[in-house]
Amino acid sequence: MSIIDKAVAALTPTPSDEDRADARDRARAAATPGDWLSTILDHHVQLEDAFERAKTESSADSRKAALKQLGIILTGHAIAKESVIYPAMDMSGEGSHADHAYNEQVMVKKEMAALEQLDPMSAEFIEKVESIRSAVAHHMVEEEGTWFPALRREPTVDQQMLTERYSEEFKRYTGSTGEDSAIRLEN
Repeated sequence: MSIIDKAVAALTPTPSDEDRADARDRARAAATPGDWLSTILDHHVQLEDAFERAKTESSADSRKAALKQLGIILTGHAIAKESVIYPAMDMSGEGSHADHAYNEQVMVKKEMAALEQLDPMSAEFIEKVESIRSAVAHHMVEEEGTWFPALRREPTVDQQMLTERYSEEFKRYTGSTGEDSAIRLEN
């Protein structure tokens, strides 16, 4: 594990399964079917699955394909949040959370770029995938546990606009809303 990976792991400890489940439950309780929050939660589940595939595929080519699909989902998701959700957080008085979220996503993008340079069948590749997955899991717990449920309840925020704009930005990058199978990982 590189020095950077060790620093990332120290700064973003992996949340427990219980922490992740509690956060997801809070977010699901705040979400309404089809709204921006439920769509983000669906994308989070897709990301969890995509990370697992990137680690467990049995050949170099299939790991590269899984990594590419992970990158598409992750980047589309990040762009949509950075363009729509984090500005709404900032405007509703949660600027420090928005800034923190932007910074975490920058770190993940850098780590994903570094991951692309590794041999997909190496132990270093698996360690890097796991390091990134852990950082993303930590980020999801922050969003799902408090930040997004609070934004969903914020009376001054146009929730319908967030839903429409988030979907629009995600689709602009991925070509899909993420609700269908178009971006799901294929064998």
